Amino acid sequence: MEGKIQKIAGPAVIGKGLFGSKMYDIVKVGHLGLLGEIIRLEGDTAFIQVYEDTSGLFVGEPVFNTQQPLMAELAPGILSSIYDGIQRPLDLIREMKGDFIARGIFVDAVDKKKKWTFTPCVKKGVRVSGGDTLGTTREGDFVHRIMVPPNLSGEIKDIKSGEFTVEETVCELTNGTGLAMLQRWPVRAARPFQKKLDPNELFITGQRIFDALFPVALGGNAAIPGPFGSGKTVVQQTLAKYSSADIIVYVGCGERGNEMADVLHEFPELTDPRTGRPLMERTVLIANTSNMPVAAREASIYTGITLAEYYRDMGYHVAVMADSTSRWAEAMREISSRLEEMPGEEGYPTYLATKLAAFYERSGRTVCLGKSENQEDLVGSVTIVGAVSPPGGDFSEPVTQSTLRIVGTFWALDDKLANRRHFPAINWGRSYSLYHEHLGDWYRDKVSPEFVQLTRRMSALLQREAELQEIVQLVGPDALQDAERLIIEAGKMLREDFLQQNAFSDIDGFCPMEKQYGVLKGILEFYDRAQQALKSGKHIEHILESPAIEQFARFKEVPNKEFPEALAGTMKEIQALGA
Repeated sequence: MEGKIQKIAGPAVIGKGLFGSKMYDIVKVGHLGLLGEIIRLEGDTAFIQVYEDTSGLFVGEPVFNTQQPLMAELAPGILSSIYDGIQRPLDLIREMKGDFIARGIFVDAVDKKKKWTFTPCVKKGVRVSGGDTLGTTREGDFVHRIMVPPNLSGEIKDIKSGEFTVEETVCELTNGTGLAMLQRWPVRAARPFQKKLDPNELFITGQRIFDALFPVALGGNAAIPGPFGSGKTVVQQTLAKYSSADIIVYVGCGERGNEMADVLHEFPELTDPRTGRPLMERTVLIANTSNMPVAAREASIYTGITLAEYYRDMGYHVAVMADSTSRWAEAMREISSRLEEMPGEEGYPTYLATKLAAFYERSGRTVCLGKSENQEDLVGSVTIVGAVSPPGGDFSEPVTQSTLRIVGTFWALDDKLANRRHFPAINWGRSYSLYHEHLGDWYRDKVSPEFVQLTRRMSALLQREAELQEIVQLVGPDALQDAERLIIEAGKMLREDFLQQNAFSDIDGFCPMEKQYGVLKGILEFYDRAQQALKSGKHIEHILESPAIEQFARFKEVPNKEFPEALAGTMKEIQALGA
């Protein structure tokens, strides 16, 4: 199906004569074959957003409709890859064309020539349906399950074993359908599953302020809004390195080129603390910087979440780091304005909140569609952590407010904390989590029956300390009573010895739940003992000279194996306060 270019406005192109086209069909525009997507139809006129620079196009050039939506190629070989927003491998493009992406270039997302060893796990005559595991191959340290596409079913006529490329048929159904290791899936459509499970298991980050105060459930979603320099990217890289996810999909959506270059340089050098091998072996990077075409930026988010759902369907826990959804929203705003749509608040399209909700709703811990090689149900998850970059750190702007109404956890970054070198620079007064109620049983079973109560006490103590700090700024510390000075000291210990954490430390970069519980319990035990000592007549200065205070400050760099013994010694010092 072929038409002609009628009008060009930046990345928006109007094509005429495209009868029978469908919404979101992929088209090739002009003699160079620039990839684009139909986003509006009026009769035989199609409004197309082009994923590449439209410079040099002229009216009358051909527009060819492929009659297929934007598809992600799903097969062994995705892990360790670096793609652009429409899943073109940047390393291969660099080898072919140099440092700049040539317009109209098309490169396969996965290597079509490499052979993979396929081991079948079902036999001839077995009936299979969408999501069932046909066999396995090895992708690095992972068992890559070769699954029946979600929309197919039938009885197996023949299944092979051996080495195959991803396009070669490894299984044939009695209806004549041939199945290969390669699947294609439209990125804007969520992959199906059997059912979504309750968010009652913690997404362990190893960051004390997240795991204890503002947790996110496995398969949940979280947003990190914050101004420039507050540490959004470092937080996401820390989560990628230490979190309980098996696989990481990092989407650099509209970030500055130099910042994305740092990510591309640093990620391959990061060591996976689980295996001691490069973190890239279980990571997929999608790089779409702010100087790349705006339409591809809008598509990059969907490409990333589709790759995550594919590995979720194998029973893996996947974390999607989207940095940042603000740039994604800006891409939608630019495209919307070129289509002359009615603008909403601050020029964003009126469907901004709907698009954001549709993206975040693709998270979840699910019972996957098919059966494993052992004929058991597979449970996988997609956890989404989206960064938001509000202009000037203004949380009242539309993207932040729309995101706030959707996500289950809100981690508000504060540039004032960042300027004081307090990292992660999470403002504990503005942040929240809606998962506390669901995770209560998990904390009681996996950590301690009193852990939830301890975190509530910590929140209350931090709130009281913040109120007293305002009084100190007005009238000075001499106006406080001894009990109030003790609250300020306990709050300082919670802030500096518990909430503050060094992401670049080999020891403090990840804090296991047992250590989090021990430090928190110890600080609150110190506060309780100190209160009793005050009531028994001891002076506040004597209490503040306790060696326990300094020992808590050193716990960050105490190795996990040595921590129980160190904590026991500190608890003896705490008990001596009441003597």
